[in-house]
Amino acid sequence: MIRYFVALCLGTVVALTARAAEPLKKVEWKVGDVTREALVCAPAKGATAPAPLVFIFHGHGGTAKHAAASIGVHTHWPEAVCVYPQGLNTPGKLTDPEGKKTGWQSNPKDQDDRDLKFFDAMLKTLRADYKIDDARVYVTGHSNGGRFTQVLWAERGDVFAAVAPSGTTAGLMVKSLKPKPCLHIAGEKDELVKFAWQKATMDAIQKQNGCEAEGKPWQPGADPTGTRYASKGGTPLVTCIYPGGHTFPADGAKRIAAFFKEHAKK
Repeated sequence: MIRYFVALCLGTVVALTARAAEPLKKVEWKVGDVTREALVCAPAKGATAPAPLVFIFHGHGGTAKHAAASIGVHTHWPEAVCVYPQGLNTPGKLTDPEGKKTGWQSNPKDQDDRDLKFFDAMLKTLRADYKIDDARVYVTGHSNGGRFTQVLWAERGDVFAAVAPSGTTAGLMVKSLKPKPCLHIAGEKDELVKFAWQKATMDAIQKQNGCEAEGKPWQPGADPTGTRYASKGGTPLVTCIYPGGHTFPADGAKRIAAFFKEHAKK
């Protein structure tokens, strides 16, 4: 446990240091009557050379700034355009029923699909401002951000080459998820989104993706080593199970970047 805590602290320091070297730009969108915003980190040649695009969604009660520090995909993939959107006050499914904290819609049609509309607006602008490689668009998020990752998979799945939800469960949405390369990060001691719930989602996605029953080590030597369930259709499931709780792991962003780099739409 001490080793895990030290790794988490070191990972945060590295992310914050890298972020200082790679300034993030705040961008605003008008979606209906509401002004929405996100932090964007783009490579210097993003407007002229094809670049991957990664959306990273914070958890309930989080911020775009915190997501950039704790899920800093841009520190591991500087060639990609990385976007950290800011959520609005949202009732939580497991906490904050009054919606005093920021978050994302947990299901299609919640809040009149305000966050799906925000995503559509961001994607349109980013495609106009940068030379986005449409074969390499990705989405990830932790907790409520992981759940919204699954909402996007269900509702905008054709956009993405791969997805990486963390600390979440898809529930009944699993039936709406078309086969897609997926990395699922979970804490086996998660006290909020129970590991058993997440395991049920991973099992269902393994079946949906047409994966083999037996997995093989993914990133051997990593701590912990992930498990990759291959699929003849090119839609593998990778599970990365940590000994911690409902906290995004220190090397989670590194794992996500590595997984995304392995997959592009054909």
